[in-house]
Amino acid sequence: MSFFEDMEKSLSEAIEIEKGNIPLVERKGMAAPTYYVPDGEKALIDQFVEIRKKENVSQAELAKIIGSKQQAISRLENKEHSPSLKLFYSILDALGYELMIQKKP
Repeated sequence: MSFFEDMEKSLSEAIEIEKGNIPLVERKGMAAPTYYVPDGEKALIDQFVEIRKKENVSQAELAKIIGSKQQAISRLENKEHSPSLKLFYSILDALGYELMIQKKP
């Protein structure tokens, strides 16, 4: 599955989450209530890491471009942190990618 197909799947899942059709898991130990869909998130992060490496951008370089810290990128890549949609858009933009929503065939 391509990166964009996975992103489309993730956005479709977000709609189903909003409707209450996909259960969320609470991430304990966070300052604010944080929920996630366990399996889809991991695959999405793996694809982001693959893209970052393919584009030959270090964690430190990416962090500088988006105005973050290298440690934040590391936590994301190690799946210790769930990115906000805003952060994920910033990362993709910095790597030269964008999200698209398409109706399934």
